[in-house]
Amino acid sequence: MSEGFISSIRRRFIGDRNFYKKVLAIVMPIMLQNAVSTFVGLLDGIMIGRIGTEEMTGVSIANQLFFIYNLAIFGGLSGVGIFTVQYFGNRDPEGIRNTFRYKLWLGLIVTLTGAAIFYFFKDPLIELYLHDTDQSLDMDIIRQSGKDYMDLLLLSFPPFLLLQIYASTLRECEQTKIPMLAGVASFTVNLILNYIFIFGKLGLKPMGVRGAAIATVIARCAEASIMIIWSHTHRKEQPWVKGVYRTLRVPAANVRRFFIKGIPLLANELLWSMGIAFCNQCYSLRGPAVISAQSIANNLTQFTNIIFLSMGSAVGIIVGNLLGAGETKKAKDWDNKLIAFAMGLSLISMLLLFILCPFFPLIYDTTAEIREMATHMMMVTAVFVVQQAFLHCSYFTMRSGGKTVITFLFDSVSIWVLSATTAYCLSHFTNLGIIQILIFVSLADLIKVLAGYIMLRKNVWIHNIVSDSSTAGGE
Repeated sequence: MSEGFISSIRRRFIGDRNFYKKVLAIVMPIMLQNAVSTFVGLLDGIMIGRIGTEEMTGVSIANQLFFIYNLAIFGGLSGVGIFTVQYFGNRDPEGIRNTFRYKLWLGLIVTLTGAAIFYFFKDPLIELYLHDTDQSLDMDIIRQSGKDYMDLLLLSFPPFLLLQIYASTLRECEQTKIPMLAGVASFTVNLILNYIFIFGKLGLKPMGVRGAAIATVIARCAEASIMIIWSHTHRKEQPWVKGVYRTLRVPAANVRRFFIKGIPLLANELLWSMGIAFCNQCYSLRGPAVISAQSIANNLTQFTNIIFLSMGSAVGIIVGNLLGAGETKKAKDWDNKLIAFAMGLSLISMLLLFILCPFFPLIYDTTAEIREMATHMMMVTAVFVVQQAFLHCSYFTMRSGGKTVITFLFDSVSIWVLSATTAYCLSHFTNLGIIQILIFVSLADLIKVLAGYIMLRKNVWIHNIVSDSSTAGGE
């Protein structure tokens, strides 16, 4: 291997000190906030897991359904967030105000729709995951635990919406520390109240899953309050806040632009999350023990995966700002280095998973079979974590340039054509075990890896959406 080739690779994929200083300044607060948020879910899972396997399974089913709403909100806000990032790069506070108002209207529509669906159709939705192939688990307890948790967690939708609107806008304006600090406060509140409500401390009766839901609602209210109060008391740092509620009207021309660019992302996240829920429903055909094992495995994998997941957010912010400022060549160069950095960091996730996966399930009060299954699920996740890091950053790269239709095809279409189809066929028409099915579903994503590589190489994502000019193609 020639010295020239090595030097070329180094220039293309490895940045200088200023590059990593800039990246870490943005990604570390995001990473810490994601770690805090994920740790809250981890503690919820561990504490509920100490009550019993059925309760843990019921809550896991409810969370899989709420995952669809969460990603619908994320997708809706992310669509217009592409404009926020580029408006910030173009130093246009009025543009940011309009994106904020649009987020309020869109988020309200999604929230009311989601709340109505979960309130009126929770019974049939939960039943989709209940297949009585395991006589060792009580289906009635699973069913009731899921319903109790869903009913109370619906109260968290309004504060969750507000915190997502403010947090996303602040991050898109490169203010990542306040969402992080609000997340730390939320974690602290949730941890203390979980312990008190779930197990019945300070003279209260044990509330079980209901206590976990109530603690989550209060914690989300606290997190939203912190971000709202900070934003409106620091108008100098965040000039878009000035007069943001003077009117909720968004110019029709902007609504049209935001909708055309944003609706594919909303549809993408909605269909992608539904694809994940569909895959999990297919896996549940192997018995409720699979749902319990998945709940345990996901609690740890979500925590270790925040390393590369946070890098995806950094890609969207940094590359989007560069595109908005018209620095096309720098955006392309930094994107290459950001993806390489994310894939390198994902090796840490892989190592953590392999080290922790034999021991982590021991925390839960469940059967040896479920613990072993959870361990093997985490091993599968570890093997494919670098692949997922590349796919995640590729998604945010294409999104940063407003290529939302391509993003939609890359993400949602692929999960239904590749992952969901594979999961359905293998779970319905073969006798393969759950671990083998998970391996084949992950291998199907190699086609998506190839597609992402080709699109990145062709620079189809390079586009400035807040000006009339756009650039794509070569250097």
